[in-house]
Amino acid sequence: MNIFYVIITSVFLTLAMSIPYDAIEKSFEKNDASAIVNLGEEKILLDILGKEGVYSKSQAGLVLKGFFSRKPGNSFDFVFKGKETVQGAFAIGNYTSRKEKFRVTIHFKKHSEKYKIESLSIESN
Repeated sequence: MNIFYVIITSVFLTLAMSIPYDAIEKSFEKNDASAIVNLGEEKILLDILGKEGVYSKSQAGLVLKGFFSRKPGNSFDFVFKGKETVQGAFAIGNYTSRKEKFRVTIHFKKHSEKYKIESLSIESN
């Protein structure tokens, strides 16, 4: 019976520490800037189409919301998910808005057993 609890606990801890790829994909598909920045640190480095800055979560939400209003999309998928390490990880995805494609690069940093978005870059593909 003890081995059962060990296995359940291990699975739970592994899921709790993983990067929320599904939530990020769904948020991009819905153009939900708030949901994306809520998965980030208190300060997030954004580089959107060459305009770079470090923003608080609320500011980052407004900047990302502005991008989504100019380039609304409905398709997002990760093409690469880097190895999760003690320091962090990164992932690359494609965001499609009408006939335009954008490359999205996200860097994650590990804090207190959770991975949070440290930087997000969107560039023309």
